[in-house]
Amino acid sequence: MNEGIHPRAPPRGDPSYLVGSQLVSKRSMFCLGRMDPMRIRFAFIVLIHLGLSSSRADSAGDWMVQLKLDGQPIEGMPLAWSHQQVHLLARDGRLWTFAPDAAKEFRKSADRFRSYPASEFRAVLLRELGQGYEVSGTGHYLVAHPAGQRDLWAQRFEDLYRSFVHYFSVRGFKLNEPRFPLVGVVCRDQQEFLHYSAAQGAQVGASILGWYSSESNRLLLYNVNSGFKEGDYWGETLATLIHEATHQTAFNSGLHSRYTPPPVWVIEGIATLFEAPGVSNSRFHTNQIDRINRGRLRHFQQLAPKHRPELIRDLVVSDRLFRLSPTLAYAEAWALTFYLVETEPRKYANYLARTASHAPFQEVAAEERLADFAAVFGDDWPMLEAKFLRFMGGLK
Repeated sequence: MNEGIHPRAPPRGDPSYLVGSQLVSKRSMFCLGRMDPMRIRFAFIVLIHLGLSSSRADSAGDWMVQLKLDGQPIEGMPLAWSHQQVHLLARDGRLWTFAPDAAKEFRKSADRFRSYPASEFRAVLLRELGQGYEVSGTGHYLVAHPAGQRDLWAQRFEDLYRSFVHYFSVRGFKLNEPRFPLVGVVCRDQQEFLHYSAAQGAQVGASILGWYSSESNRLLLYNVNSGFKEGDYWGETLATLIHEATHQTAFNSGLHSRYTPPPVWVIEGIATLFEAPGVSNSRFHTNQIDRINRGRLRHFQQLAPKHRPELIRDLVVSDRLFRLSPTLAYAEAWALTFYLVETEPRKYANYLARTASHAPFQEVAAEERLADFAAVFGDDWPMLEAKFLRFMGGLK
């Protein structure tokens, strides 16, 4: 499984959703420091020559560069660089990481960064997908879908975006407008889904129904249902769409940083939060009972008799539980997220702001993750667990 991919797999019996071994890409970044201009051709000519003295391009503006990687033309804004790596944000929203010497035919192309307009995005998607597809635009989305299915897909993507913004805004969260049109691709069937995933560099298994990549910034899924009935809002396809669209909106609204993602429990806790109709459609489902994710609650209740304070701490400082026991990790991530949002939304907003504010492209050590959490919620783990379990025990 490629890093940076957030896949959702279908339920097997009692709902449990499989995850890749590494859900988010945590790239290493080094300070620019003193660089040898004879060795570091790209950085010297393009960056040093343009008068930059920092290892982050945003300290000198958001200018753009054109270059080729393996013959592929790319235009975008350098975000950070070193003698080992350059991180570049392309005009289509994709994040590129490459060695300086891999860049060819480079030149400064503009003083200000501009994303591609929707018309160019649309043309790119149609070329990639070929005949039989259309691209529909909404307020924030470009949705590529099988021809004739605009009414089935386009507004659903936009409604999920608006529900996300509404849910967090009324709880005091400050969100940003996405910098790019959000791209969603709905494939006709599993075969096309797997083929297009591979073309995007994502090697996904046959059990995966959809994924969002924080590197390509695209959401991809296919219609596993034969169709949608009015009451079938929680079919597998739409459940996948809700989960992955939540990832995409969180990474594009400032809730998460694409450059230095937060702990996995934060990412997946929010996505599982929105699996409940009272969250993904909170304007029409206003009671707390509608905000409870029944499948995750059931798994958590199975865990609760053996719960221990160290479990919360382990989830905060490390992502390993998602590799060792995904069902347990997802249940705990949902439960802790639900508890914090329901009881202390302002503190939770503060915590998310801290996780999104780390320097870009740097690994966040366990000590820093612990400090982020403790600065907001304290480090009395037995007390936190007691309050947490008391709240969860009251859910029916």
